[in-house]
This record gives sequence, C-alpha cells and structure tokens, in this order.
Amino acid sequence: MKAITNCLVTLLIAAALGGCGGGGGSTTTGTDAATVSSAPTSGSTTPSTFNALAIPPLLTGTSVNGTTTFDLTLATASKQFMTGAATATYGYNGNAFWGPTVVMNKGDVVQMQVKNTLAEDTTTHWHGLLVPGEVDGGPHQVVAAGSTWLTNPFTVKNQAATFWYHPHMHGTTQKQLTLGAGGFIIVKDAEEAVLNLPRTYGTDDIPLMLTSRRFITTNGVANQFQYTTTAYGDYMLTNGTMNAEVALPKQLVRLRILNGETERDYNLGFSDNRTFYVIGNDGGLLNAPVAVTRLIMAPGERYEIMVSFAGDAVGSSLDLKSYNGPDSGLSFGYAGLENATSGEFGSLLNYTTFTVLHINVGAATANAVTALPSTLASNTYLTAADAIKVRTLNITATAPGAPFTFDGLGYSMDRIDQAVTAGATEAWTISAGSIFSHSFHIHGVQFKIVGRNGKASEVKSYEQGWKDTIYLPIRESLTFVARFNETASASYPFMYHCHMTNHEDGGLMGQFTVGATQTVSRISATITALLNSDICRTDRSRRVSVRVAAKQSRLARSDAWLRPISRLTLVSAGVQDWF
Repeated sequence: MKAITNCLVTLLIAAALGGCGGGGGSTTTGTDAATVSSAPTSGSTTPSTFNALAIPPLLTGTSVNGTTTFDLTLATASKQFMTGAATATYGYNGNAFWGPTVVMNKGDVVQMQVKNTLAEDTTTHWHGLLVPGEVDGGPHQVVAAGSTWLTNPFTVKNQAATFWYHPHMHGTTQKQLTLGAGGFIIVKDAEEAVLNLPRTYGTDDIPLMLTSRRFITTNGVANQFQYTTTAYGDYMLTNGTMNAEVALPKQLVRLRILNGETERDYNLGFSDNRTFYVIGNDGGLLNAPVAVTRLIMAPGERYEIMVSFAGDAVGSSLDLKSYNGPDSGLSFGYAGLENATSGEFGSLLNYTTFTVLHINVGAATANAVTALPSTLASNTYLTAADAIKVRTLNITATAPGAPFTFDGLGYSMDRIDQAVTAGATEAWTISAGSIFSHSFHIHGVQFKIVGRNGKASEVKSYEQGWKDTIYLPIRESLTFVARFNETASASYPFMYHCHMTNHEDGGLMGQFTVGATQTVSRISATITALLNSDICRTDRSRRVSVRVAAKQSRLARSDAWLRPISRLTLVSAGVQDWF
C-alpha cells in the first residue's frame, strides 16, 4: 500500500485447456490449465472444485559457439478464469499467463534476448542474478514497444537457487506484473547436483508462484484484472491457476516458492501443522536444513522447502495454507492483516486463513528421495566485521496516505543516490518506519543478514543464507552485509527498492553505481575542465549550470549530473569522451 488510510490495520499435470504455447525447440511444454469458476473461492472457504496446477514449461536455450541464448517474447494474451468473458493477460513465449522457467548452469556463458510485442514499453529484470548494470534490466534498460533487446553475454556466477524475471519499467511494474509478465529462473551447479535432492521438474520438484487478483469490469468487459488503486487481489492464483491442486508423490518433495504478489505477505504452513524444512534462500542452499511449521514470505522472496509425504496414505489430501488470520500471531503492519474486504487496502483474503494449494498424495516414484541430507552446502558468509563502509536508509512518509520514500526522496531516474566502490564490502541498515511493513530488494548482490533491530539473535534461523530480498516489519530495522563485485554505471545503475510494486511505482526506490575508486577524482577533474572551458568563461548561465551539477555530483559521488552538460554543450572542454 502507498500507506494505510482506513485499515485496522498423479502427478496431476492436466492437458492445457487454454493457451500455453512453447517457445521453440529448446522449450519443454508444461501445463497452463484454464480455470473456469462462476464463484471463485475466497477466504477460508473450501472450494467445491479444483483446477490442475499449471507447471511452467522449461526453457533451456540455444547454444552456439559456447554461448547459450534464451529467447523470451512478451505478448498480450487472454485466459479463461471465470464463466463469461476471458481475462486479458500478458505472457512470455505464448503462455497465457506467466512465462517459461529458464534453466541455467553456473559457469555457463549466456545472453538473454527479449522481444517486446506489447503496445507499451517494458523492461525485463533478472531478479537475483549477479550481472553488471547494463545487463540487469532495470528501469533504464527500456525495451520499446515492438523492439528487441539482446543483452551482452555474461557468465552465470550464482549458486544453485531459484530466481525469477519480471518487468521493471518505472511506473508500470505493478500493471505488467499483475497482467502476468514474469517467470522463474533455475540455476544449477555441481555442488547441488551431488546431493540426493528431488529434482524431477514438475513431479517432485515444483515451482510455485503465489499471487492473487481482483476482477472488475473494464470498458464494459467483465472479469478483467484490476491493477490500479488496489494493493491486494481477492482470489488466490498459484502459478496462475485458481483453486489449484496437484498430485505429489508419497516421498520427499521440493517446493520452490516465490511470493509474486503486489503487496501481500504469506505466512505459510500445512493444514495439519506438519513440520517442513527450509533448504534454500533467495541466493542458494543453506548449510543445513531448518525445520519450521510456519514461513513468512514478503513479495519478491524465494524459499526452497522440502516436505515429506512418506507417511501419508495414497489418496489422502491436505492443503498448503497462508495463516493470515487474527489468530496467527501476526502484528499490525503485516501486509494482508487489514480487517477490510474491499477498497484499495481491503481483500476477501485479508485477515483470514486461506488455501494456497490443495495436495493429493499419489504413489511414490521410482528412486524416490526419502531421506533429507543433514548437510547441504559449505557457505562461508560475510560478517559485520568485513564491512569497510556503513550506510543507512530510512523508509519515510510525511503521513499515512502519502507516498513512501527513502529518506524523504522519491525515485528519480536522473539522480544517483549512492556510489559504491567496486569490490567493496559494505553494511547497509534499512529501517521500515512507523506506517507499514515492506519488502526490500537490492540489485547486483547476494547479501547476508547480520542483524534485525541491531541484534544477530533476531535473525530467523531460516533466513541465514544468501538473500537479495527481505521481509521488513513495521518499526523494525535490518542490517545486511554484501560485497559489490558487479559494476554499474550512471547510465545503467543498480536499483534498491521496496518490492511491493505499488510502493515501488510510487517512488520507494533509489539507484546506485558500482565503479572504480577513480570516480571521485574524475568528478573533480571533470568539474575543473568544464569551468576552464571557453564556453563557461563566456557564458555565465553555463557556468552556473556546471556549479549546480558539480554540487550534486559531489554529494552523490557520481558524475551522472555532469554527463548531459559535457556531452551536449561542452565539447570544447575535452572531456566528452569520458562519458
């Protein structure tokens, strides 16, 4: 929400009934079952009928001369969610909602090619991947309507984990994600491959994208997604499937869960309160499994969990639920706890427990995984003592109802908010403020949480791994340590922002460069050259412009403010080739 104004605050893979296409020879078709329901379930009501969980197809890319290219085409589509009019959607590679799951291997050289067939501009961000700024797909890397973007080749540096891709066009991120633009990325590596873990995609290794939607009548057409003036949906969609169910084998199963919501947090658990195990965070496997019965996920976060159905009878069933009701021990400011069923910050799913996925237990597969490894990885994590610089960011708003900002500054495409030295290890502390909870994401790094509210003891046991997105409750702070090895220029800076997309579109975002230590000295040399140029000597207004830009550049420790002046008007200064 922008702020709170009025709140109390068997494998069963079905044949596709509605629009799921492949993406060429390197795509393995999954399922995208159409959902038809005259009365979609909401709240804790048990559905009278279920729909087969859509499993996104796999995209393994095309390799030529040692480089693997992944082709993604974003297009308009439609999907039958309810009786009557179909819902207008976006999808990649012919899918009616969402996109294929991109599969990469650590160490591979890859490039991404995105074709935008929409009538509007977009971007595609590779959320969590360690790539340089010009490849990252942030707001500056616009893929214009009707155009194609081919990234520079890059080496996959991430550990085995679950990532995702999605639009990052400033001002329309919420709209484009709501309509269905997004997809998973799975990175594999040698360390994970030797473990006895479930990895048969769609059988015992299941991706789950959790989100919800509100349906309205638009221009006289019923059943359309609402993507403005709403923080929450009324009806649960799991992988784009309403009232989703899946048959899972009588053994250990791996679930790769993404919170793909606009704003809602999930407090996940099973209907029989069974224990399950967190094995991975955003950026890779934990060193050892962590047993839990509840797992809170903020928008943008991914967790890999393992759950055993070995003790369940074939033919039995249970539910994965979100325990967001008043009896769940959640506190004011938790996104989805507002006791309202309508309005911008209300929802039929708010302030209640609801089903995320109905599970039917089927027969075990051949070579079933039945034992959970006690050791998963051998991560060596950064500590607070490794940081050579400390930064603080405060989420601010002038009052409930006002836009959220970082330290009073709303997002500007033309302002560099932070400048980081390449290779530096830094500690960042983010404070949520006193109005609402948030989901903080930073580009270009995987970080280690070292404290909540200044205390290492308050970091949850299940969030001790590599992260790029974090749950930040109201009135709390979080400190992480990261090493900034990926570079980003002022032309294509990295972002940090709230991953509640309505907050992000509203201005709760900043940008930063990562560059060489020469940046500051180059700023000074640039200013001197500009002020000594003939045009500045003879034109007072130019001189004033340079001095204003110089002040901003020194404050931001970035030459971004000087770039347009030197490029457009001060060729005589002899510095235009620097930019």
